[in-house]
Amino acid sequence: MKAKEVHKLNDEEILVELDRLSKKMFDLRCQVVTDKIEDPSQFKKIRRDIARLKTEQTARLIAAEERA
Repeated sequence: MKAKEVHKLNDEEILVELDRLSKKMFDLRCQVVTDKIEDPSQFKKIRRDIARLKTEQTARLIAAEERA
């Protein structure tokens, strides 16, 4: 997911996407334990997507506080 795509999401969609990615990360960790992981680079991709979403979420909170 690119930063431009994250900017287009509304607050609720960001929360849904964060939840989905967190579950996917958990599933990947379970696959590591059972030695069934196919693409280890997915960890890096998912971790970065989560960081992008959280950064956008924080930026929106700060912007909302400044307006108030």
